[in-house]
Amino acid sequence: MSTPDRSNQENSAAQPSSGRFWNDPDKRALVFQVILVLGLAAVFFYIINNTLTNLEQRGITTGFAFLNMEAGFGILQSLIPYTETDSYGRTFLVGLLNTVLVSILGIIAATILGFFLGVGRLSKNWLISKVCTVYIEIFRNIPLLLQIFFWYYAVLRTLPSPRQSIEFLGSFLNIRGLYTPELVGTSGFDVVWIAFFAGLVATWLMKRWADKRRDDTGQDFPTMYAGLGLIFGLPLVAFFIMGMPLTIEHPELKGFNFVGGMVLIPELMALWFALTIYTAAFIAEIVRGGILSVPNGQLEAASALGLPRGKTLRFIIIPQALRVIIPPLTSQYLNLTKNSSLATAIGYPDLVSVFAGTTLNQTGQAIEVIFMTMAVYLTLSILTSIFMNWYNSRKALIER
Repeated sequence: MSTPDRSNQENSAAQPSSGRFWNDPDKRALVFQVILVLGLAAVFFYIINNTLTNLEQRGITTGFAFLNMEAGFGILQSLIPYTETDSYGRTFLVGLLNTVLVSILGIIAATILGFFLGVGRLSKNWLISKVCTVYIEIFRNIPLLLQIFFWYYAVLRTLPSPRQSIEFLGSFLNIRGLYTPELVGTSGFDVVWIAFFAGLVATWLMKRWADKRRDDTGQDFPTMYAGLGLIFGLPLVAFFIMGMPLTIEHPELKGFNFVGGMVLIPELMALWFALTIYTAAFIAEIVRGGILSVPNGQLEAASALGLPRGKTLRFIIIPQALRVIIPPLTSQYLNLTKNSSLATAIGYPDLVSVFAGTTLNQTGQAIEVIFMTMAVYLTLSILTSIFMNWYNSRKALIER
């Protein structure tokens, strides 16, 4: 007579191996994942094959050979040399640089303005607090596209003609843009740039030393003033040593327009203003929330130690608030970069307007053009996220 344990072993041995495989949750999950991957691959293969078949039936060629063809159209603003005889690949670079330009300008300006608005809304001064509140509630609730139209059509398009320009500090503002004097470096000006970057590196090293010194001894060092002295003082010394290798090119009215100097076209200014004002309203709320997340006990402790309000904000509130501010701030930077594509509504020559608009219409290479445009915005977003995640990790709270 067999024992119960032996009977169970015999029943287990008699069970098919396939049953044991299917009852294993890990192996069953692996099967479902393989099926899902194969299904997605089949769907993508069908879409790609169907697209290529339709293009072949319509006689549309694929590939990126069109990038070497002559563009044949002008671009309103270009940060690199460009003429109508350049290739479509050149137009891609022009549009890309214009997109990066307005995105960087918008991020910098929106961050500064949003920070002051967020701090101002928490001010004990009733007027400052209410002004910041009204600003935030108005501009974050008006669609961005309407704000772009307002700045372009209601403000900048109503400026006078070049002959009746508004003049101030050697600059001229009219319906065609803002014309300002341009600094042109001559022989030896490269040394000034080297001194400037050397000042940046020296400031970074000094800040690390000052932070370590404060942690070890508790003594503070005027990092900000010393850093400004290095960043601007070293280039200034190099500038005079090299014999002031710089000339100023002033804009002059010749005929119906200004010649010379540097110009900010109305399309750039309208887009920059709108992106800055709109995004700053959201950043202000993020800053306000980050400051409010700091426990009141921290403020009471700083007050008990007799720290001035400025140092309390700089050394206690802001460092702790940054841990709450940075993650949502990253999303606002990504949104600003993607919102810059609305530039096509007013004719600013960004990537969407120049490449995904004019180039696409002339070449008909829809798949390649859209793919390259999407890849650019994806790359910019990923690079922004990588940098902000790195910065967030530097500011994260390290427990001991």
